[in-house]
Amino acid sequence: QKYLCSNCNNILKKALQTLCGHRYCSACLSWIVRNNKNAICQKCKEEDPSTLSEGSLLAEERAFGDAAINKEISELKVHCATLGCSWSGIMKNFEEHQSLCEYALIPCHTGCGHMVMRKKLADHLENGCVNNVTMCQKCKRSLSSSEYQNPFQLVFDYFLSFFFQQNRSTPLTKKDGCRFSEVGCSFKGSKEKIKEHEKTAVGAHMLLLLQHIKQLKASLCTAAKAANGSIPPSELNLENKLHVFENIVAVLNKEVETSNLEITAFRRQSELDQNIIRGLELKIAELHRCLTQKDAGLSSLHKSLLFSEQASYDGVFLWKITDVGRKLQDSVTGRTVSLYSPAFYTAKYGYKVCLRVYLNGDGTGKGTHMSLFFVVMRGDYDALLPWPFRHKVTFMLLDQNNREHIIDAFRPDLTSASFQRPVNDMNVASGCPMFLPLSKLQSPKYAYVKEDTLFLKCIIETNQ
Repeated sequence: QKYLCSNCNNILKKALQTLCGHRYCSACLSWIVRNNKNAICQKCKEEDPSTLSEGSLLAEERAFGDAAINKEISELKVHCATLGCSWSGIMKNFEEHQSLCEYALIPCHTGCGHMVMRKKLADHLENGCVNNVTMCQKCKRSLSSSEYQNPFQLVFDYFLSFFFQQNRSTPLTKKDGCRFSEVGCSFKGSKEKIKEHEKTAVGAHMLLLLQHIKQLKASLCTAAKAANGSIPPSELNLENKLHVFENIVAVLNKEVETSNLEITAFRRQSELDQNIIRGLELKIAELHRCLTQKDAGLSSLHKSLLFSEQASYDGVFLWKITDVGRKLQDSVTGRTVSLYSPAFYTAKYGYKVCLRVYLNGDGTGKGTHMSLFFVVMRGDYDALLPWPFRHKVTFMLLDQNNREHIIDAFRPDLTSASFQRPVNDMNVASGCPMFLPLSKLQSPKYAYVKEDTLFLKCIIETNQ
């Protein structure tokens, strides 16, 4: 189950893990985020809707690549499920096999609507495809592949038949070689390979035959000279036929050269098309990069908007913490030891500060108390403010039944680095490591946690 995507329920591809701990295919997460505003993890909804939190919000920048699970998946032992195929191996080699599997059903590229096995596509095109038609140049009639025969091949077969009759003592066929091995072709292979070779090497075979005919002609001339100029009628007839076929081969050779020129032109055009396609791919990649940057910018603006909505500018801040049970457990296990509040200010152009809470305690309160600390942050107007920070800070944990609030306060130690002008984003936190016993926080007698939510309040005296 851990290898399956939380969205498509298929094997994970380029697995990403979200803050809530669930895994998605990279493409699935991208699609969900693009098509759903404030998308929530579907697995979180299914497992326990009451535990939904900010961590359940899906965003590409809030997910990270899960290299460990990707490696495990790439090493999984798999086999091809296509009927008739016996391939087996590991997952990282499976995609390559899929593109080559001889037993896979693929659509005929002519658009005839048939699904055929990859290994039977050639037979389908030759014998069964209704869209695989050729226009006869003589009568302009459309012929299917089963009706059409290349005129070159007709002449060639006739010539080959004649040549075979004249050379019965040296047959051209071999079980493992090309039919033209007797005239110099060295190709060998299976019947299917030989058939494909003979279709594609017509020009080369004609040149070999032409060379062989010239050798025969030279032999006839030598034989005639040896007979003192007396040439028997049968040899003269043979020489005349050789002249005829010599002319035929010359004409066909010119046609092959013309075809080769056309093929070269097609290849050049194909290269130009490939260059255009590569250019378009680069443009698409650039557009995707720009879109990613814009998405990141929008995400940043969204965060800024949320911050602006939550920010306080009078030194009084109320922090609502939800999903307390899970966050306390995360603090116990060490997964998320502490939580930072959003930043708030003592005045419009005042000190920038925030709170830090350890639900399972820190330092002397670790494991027994909830610890609450005050953090001075680097702000935009620090150069205009007096240092060190000297305002009294009051912490409150609110009883949601309004009976017994927990209150603690302190004045800054002016010699502590925690209250000097920040040189980093945040100073070292300072506050109350033993703010509240955990037994009291979790006691049903009190309403500090209600509906898995608690409220912390901070008051900074700004009239000093």
